[in-house]
Amino acid sequence: MIRHLLPMPGLMLGAAAYAQTAPLPTPTPAATPPAHVAAPAPTRISDPVPVAPPRTYRLPAAAGRVAQANRNATREPSAAGYRNAVQIYPYAEGALYRVFAAPERVTDIALQPGEALVAIAAGDSTRWTIGDTSSGRGEGKRTHILLKPFSAGLATNLVVTTDRRSYHLELASTQATAMAAVSWIYPADTLIALRREAAAAEAARPVAAGVPLEALRFAYRISGDHPAWRPLRAFDDGRQTFIEFPAGIAQDEAPPLFVIGPDGTAELVNYRMAGRFYIVDRLFAVAELRLGGKKQRIVRIARDDGREPRGGRHD
Repeated sequence: MIRHLLPMPGLMLGAAAYAQTAPLPTPTPAATPPAHVAAPAPTRISDPVPVAPPRTYRLPAAAGRVAQANRNATREPSAAGYRNAVQIYPYAEGALYRVFAAPERVTDIALQPGEALVAIAAGDSTRWTIGDTSSGRGEGKRTHILLKPFSAGLATNLVVTTDRRSYHLELASTQATAMAAVSWIYPADTLIALRREAAAAEAARPVAAGVPLEALRFAYRISGDHPAWRPLRAFDDGRQTFIEFPAGIAQDEAPPLFVIGPDGTAELVNYRMAGRFYIVDRLFAVAELRLGGKKQRIVRIARDDGREPRGGRHD
């Protein structure tokens, strides 16, 4: 007997139910090409401020004039200015005083007795040892500035201010040459003392008072022989000429003074003596002190500033 296999009703119902309830697969839509979006414009950054290259400065013509003025104002050590180991400069406002120092040597800068130190400033305080001390007491108390370089070949400047004046020094260090001490004389103060002495003596014409310091000129060159009476320096106030001699001039024979004219002729000139100074009531370009017979000693005094004298009689 052959049996026919027919699907069961329940199975058919289940298939139909599945077909009705099962979700149909959703077809995948075709890929849509993305719309073209323009890239945002880059934000414009302003150009950086151009940096100018370093400027190359040319020394102006004035720099040459400054250098020349400094050279003219510099006072160098001189043999005639030494008293023992102390170089004595005549003080003048605005002058530059040369000071030589050396390693392992101390140089003493001595101020005027009674002068009080206010400040010291050095251009190079690293390679120079600079300090101060004092000597004496009372009215004779004196300030000393002590300086020493660390090595040779150094150069700087030193400014010293006091209750009376200011000093400008040009420092230079050498291998072995050092000035032991430096100090000053003060012609302006001496001039005041001379005027008082002249007025008290009443034998000499009094010197006019009230001459300003800037009127004093010290640019005189002393040359020739080296007798014991050789002058230390000469200066004028625009009307009179002052010649300073060593302290022992009072015990020595005083030499006569001759003014040398443009043609070379010598004319004996009148002068008066006050202490160790000759006071000449005139200005001159060249003069000579002469003393002796067959072996005459001659010392020449010549104005060396290249300027015409201001007032007064002169040659």
